[in-house]
Amino acid sequence: MKKGPGVKRAVLAYSGGLDTSIIVHWLKEHYGCEVVCYCSDVGQGEELSGLEPRARRLGASEVVIEDLRLPFVRDFVFPALRAGAVYEGSYLLGTALARPLIASRQVWCAERVGADALAHGCTGKGNDQVRFELTYLALAPHLKVIAPWREWDIVSREDALAYAARHGIPVQQTAGDLFSRDANLWHLSHEGGVLEDPAVAAPESLYRLTAGPERQPARPETVTIAFESGRPVRLNGRALDPVSLVAELNALAGRHGVGRADLVESRLVGMKSRGVYETPAGTVLHEALEDLCRLTLPHDLLRTRVELSLRMADLIYSGMWFSPLRRALQAFVDTALQVATGEVSVELLHGQARAVARSSPQSLYRPDLASFDMTGYDAHHAEGFIKLFGLPLATTARRGMATEGSEAAGAGGGRSETLETREKPREVDRVG
Repeated sequence: MKKGPGVKRAVLAYSGGLDTSIIVHWLKEHYGCEVVCYCSDVGQGEELSGLEPRARRLGASEVVIEDLRLPFVRDFVFPALRAGAVYEGSYLLGTALARPLIASRQVWCAERVGADALAHGCTGKGNDQVRFELTYLALAPHLKVIAPWREWDIVSREDALAYAARHGIPVQQTAGDLFSRDANLWHLSHEGGVLEDPAVAAPESLYRLTAGPERQPARPETVTIAFESGRPVRLNGRALDPVSLVAELNALAGRHGVGRADLVESRLVGMKSRGVYETPAGTVLHEALEDLCRLTLPHDLLRTRVELSLRMADLIYSGMWFSPLRRALQAFVDTALQVATGEVSVELLHGQARAVARSSPQSLYRPDLASFDMTGYDAHHAEGFIKLFGLPLATTARRGMATEGSEAAGAGGGRSETLETREKPREVDRVG
């Protein structure tokens, strides 16, 4: 039965998975509209194989596929990296960074083909529905939004598979597929299955990008990353474009098991959920850039960046990439990190990435000031600094002493009690 008056052509964010495959058929059946499938390559790899013929077999009138790997890393991942954005201390925002890019290009596609609606396959419980639709609102508020998971009577993976079987829709997923995964150049996420019980450890067979302990090299490996104004530009002395740098570092760090995060996070829609993430390159780059910032940024600027990084992470996680606040915070970050130029060496070993050496032409570290040698520094200056820095403490202490004295005099004690004059507690007789 058809519904949704006025919808003539809808652009669907199509991934080729179970959900978006049945949505192509559902849109045509339910809305009676033409369906254009928009697909983006953000580094998910083999998932794109055969996507266009598959979408056309499902009934799509047109299939648009874009390679977005470079803009994804350059314009979304690296800005978040420079901001130090990590959600709830662990999540490097791989999925959250990809969604606004995909949605923005979906809007572009809708404008190109003259569509009057946008559709996505995000579930009604997840964060992605918010991320997609906030981008739609920011860039194309006039277009109708169709979210099938909030309309149809399909409530489970089994229902979706049954719908596909009933309508002869070929899908690759089966009822035995335990995990829901999202892959891009920055990370691979895993949800569902046994992971829905936070008391159960993730099985080693789950991981795809990072080696387990038994497959990791026994000896450490050191990688050196060069940054220019906070942007990674070289890996081990070789200039690389953003896509190649992240891809190569994923392989290097992944074989040492670097980049795993297993956490229970606060979803935007109000619930807690568990996710297991693999972000090898991101973990190394974050460690390296934070170390470089500590070397090159003055204390007040460094502290402010750290404070704002929490807000930036929340904005990105919540789908507010195109908000005025996110843009304003990014402008601050870009200004603050103009001096974040230099090299950092990071040791990779047994799942850990640790900065072990750093250098920068903008370094604020001066050996003559930081060493135990007193040359170049007049220690007598410290006395005046300590007195001025501690003035609030001394003033507060004197106020307390005066208050204690007046209270003692008012009580007729005739003297104020000090540590020396307070009565010592009597010893309790020992028994036995």
